[in-house]
Amino acid sequence: MLQILLVTFPFFALVLCGYVAARRRMLPLEAIPGLNTFVLFFALPCMLYRFGSTTPLAQLLDAGVFMTYLLCALVMVGFAVAVSLNQRIRWNDASFGALVAAFPNTGFMGVPLLVALLGPKAAGPAIVTIVVDMVLTTSLCIALSRLDGADKHGFSHAAKNALKGMLFNPMPWSILLGTVASAVSLELPRPVMQTVGLLADAASPVALFTIGAVLARSQMLAAANQHAPIPLRDYLPVAGLKLFLHPVLVLVVGAGAIRLGMPLDRFALTVLVLVAALPSASNVSLLAERFGADNGRIARIILVSTAAAFLTFSLAVRLLT
Repeated sequence: MLQILLVTFPFFALVLCGYVAARRRMLPLEAIPGLNTFVLFFALPCMLYRFGSTTPLAQLLDAGVFMTYLLCALVMVGFAVAVSLNQRIRWNDASFGALVAAFPNTGFMGVPLLVALLGPKAAGPAIVTIVVDMVLTTSLCIALSRLDGADKHGFSHAAKNALKGMLFNPMPWSILLGTVASAVSLELPRPVMQTVGLLADAASPVALFTIGAVLARSQMLAAANQHAPIPLRDYLPVAGLKLFLHPVLVLVVGAGAIRLGMPLDRFALTVLVLVAALPSASNVSLLAERFGADNGRIARIILVSTAAAFLTFSLAVRLLT
């Protein structure tokens, strides 16, 4: 257990550093979008491309991993929406709450953390989960968020915005380019690859620091705009679903799929369970703000899941490895 904590501690410590820097205004809140831009459009795509281009194609196109993780994501979204809907929390807020319950922080935290724990082979299944969450889970939750008529333009307008967001998101494209490079054994010129490597190496520390800063900013803005405190029952159960139900569901479904003869490798299942045990993706807070959901509630779910994941994720690693 101590060895696992020694590996995971620096990742969560960097999140804490970003949080403290933003809370103490050592990092101006106005600078956070710049850090997000660097990570999203420069560093993280290079890291995903490097993993994709060096990962065997069979791992990136693993149907067993894709179907197992997708089924669990759909169940999580449906269950989280069902238990969240009430007189105060309507479709818009319930849908983005479901998204944080089903969408782990795989891109910013999961890939580098799992590679550090399990080796480069863990990158393949983790990248598959990123594709599922960014393309399918996110699109589904955005579509569901429109059901209570929060957007006067209706579902078609929301669907167009979701499609536009996917097309201009560099992460799926970097995964696709890395997959193509792996398929054709493409090697970039050495100076280009060195540049990609420098940016890729910067992805993990800057992304983790940015996660903490985003969480602090969301909490500060929510506190400034929220007159009444948000009840614990509005966000604590969703954080619990993310950290406990999601990994257990993936483990049960994956184990069942293996028993039924589905081509799912046990190592890949271990990666999927650990991905599901990660805290909620911090970028959901930005999406919630864009679509008019209660960002204070979303930020609290992300904050609780990130704070508690230091122990729960370490426990999951201990049990599975």
